[in-house]
Amino acid sequence: MLAEMRIQGLGVIDDATLALHAGLTVVTGETGAGKTMVVTGLHLLGGGRADASRVRSGAQRAVVEGRFQTTIDSPAAKVASDAGAEPDEDGSLIALRTVTADGRSRAHLGGRSVPNAVLSELAEQVLAVHGQNDQLRLLRPGEQRAVLDRFAGEPVLQVLGNYQRVRAEWAEAVRELTERTERSRELAREADLLRHGLSEIEAVGPEPGEDVALVDEARRLADVDQLREIAAGAHHALTGAADGDPDAPGAIGLIGEARRRLSTAEDPALRELEPRVAEAVAVLADVGGELGGYLDRLDADPARLEQVLARQAELKMLTKKYAADVDGVLAWAEEARARLSGMDTSEEALAALAARRDELAAELAELAGELTDARREAAVGLSAAVSEELDGLAMAQARLEVVVQPKPADAGDPNALQVRGETVHAGPDGVDEVELQLIAHSGAPALPIHKGASGGELSRVMLALEVVLADADTVPTLVFDEVDAGVGGRAAVEIGRRLARLARTHQVVVVTHLPQVAAYADRHLVVDKGSSEGGLTRSDVRVVADERRVVELARMLAGMDSTETGRAHAEELLNTATAYKLAQARFSRRKKPAKKKEKSGT
Repeated sequence: MLAEMRIQGLGVIDDATLALHAGLTVVTGETGAGKTMVVTGLHLLGGGRADASRVRSGAQRAVVEGRFQTTIDSPAAKVASDAGAEPDEDGSLIALRTVTADGRSRAHLGGRSVPNAVLSELAEQVLAVHGQNDQLRLLRPGEQRAVLDRFAGEPVLQVLGNYQRVRAEWAEAVRELTERTERSRELAREADLLRHGLSEIEAVGPEPGEDVALVDEARRLADVDQLREIAAGAHHALTGAADGDPDAPGAIGLIGEARRRLSTAEDPALRELEPRVAEAVAVLADVGGELGGYLDRLDADPARLEQVLARQAELKMLTKKYAADVDGVLAWAEEARARLSGMDTSEEALAALAARRDELAAELAELAGELTDARREAAVGLSAAVSEELDGLAMAQARLEVVVQPKPADAGDPNALQVRGETVHAGPDGVDEVELQLIAHSGAPALPIHKGASGGELSRVMLALEVVLADADTVPTLVFDEVDAGVGGRAAVEIGRRLARLARTHQVVVVTHLPQVAAYADRHLVVDKGSSEGGLTRSDVRVVADERRVVELARMLAGMDSTETGRAHAEELLNTATAYKLAQARFSRRKKPAKKKEKSGT
């Protein structure tokens, strides 16, 4: 959730901090006080377009800073981690957006400079802003399908998962068959080259690391006399003269004498050195033995040298053509065999691949039909639920229809699929196009919501959807700007109640001008116009509670803050809203299943 937001130099707001409630926060204020700057700040915080005209006149920059409370395993935390951002000491995540007076923009997340796109990605996980001119999320066809799928839940998501798995296999089979058919001559030539290369490599039969081993062996055979001299000298230095000449005892003999002398010493300090000398004798004796064995094996062998040189020439022929060394040649051969296995353009291979494609297409078509059926069944329920909500949102005659239709395939569509006698486009999320249509009143035609609803109606449709989808929506913070536009009386009360219900599962922020809505808030923020300085209006944001909140609600009641009648009406609104929220809380507690008692293990 968004715990706190600070705005500096944005519009009429010079410097203000908004502490937001985990439930329902309302923002009110007189016209022109700067309420919309709160929503503008949220847009900027979510990576929205920077507009230099929003920077306060006389200020060098506008700054919006938000503190999000997230969990370690949340999608928002993953976005931050992928961007290299780090949470604050209390585990919260700080996002910051700066817009200069000349239009330049910078974004920071967790103390790290990031692209604006990272803030947009973060906002998709934590923030959904719904305003009269900002219904982009709802207007996108893909989002409308996602809304229906979220409402449907497992009956759709399970079939969709199976569809996506089979579609991936089908698409690969189609791609491979098309490639083999259209490039049969080219593939045949490539296959001949690969087979020729494999024949050359197999004829030579290289072994892993063989070229390196041959270099060592060739050097040893070519330098045998020098190596024998070195090894013999080292062996003599260790073991002494071969005839046992006492004047040339060697290192082993000398250290052996030192060991004998130490072992006969009466001083314990000298005798303690004897084991260490014994270790040195053992090591030198081992080395001397290995040198002797090396000398026995080190014979001049011109024939073997010739064989090694000839083998090196064979391997060099391969390394010139296929790779830098023998291991690379063997890797090329492995890749060539794998490539050849997918380049069979014979009639038998193409027929088998076509049969596999058709088998997968039939399975995919069946799953696509099941997915369409599941979505249409869910569409009926979603239409009814949202229409019922609209009835209480001053849209009594309005009805939402959710239309699910397969999308026809265009000519030459590589993802065309036959489903129930129709050629449709098999996309990654199914063959369906989902469109939300609004019937504004009895007798009116069903129109796409962006054509059939005004700005205020569109916000209320979004509110109705959010209430219906409350349990399925994973975005924790919902923002509504003027969702109550053009509404009053009983309908305004119903909007307040629905927002209060929605705030039981989400953090909700509402910019409103209706006291009937504001009365249901868990926290009430007021944007106040302050004194003008140099012709500029300065606004501030403050929290109102108790008597000050009553005064604000009375002001919203047609400016009745200075009358007893207005205050009495405001208190009545508050009492009614409080009673409703308490009743809802008691109802929610009764609906929660009781925890089962654990059986004792005695």
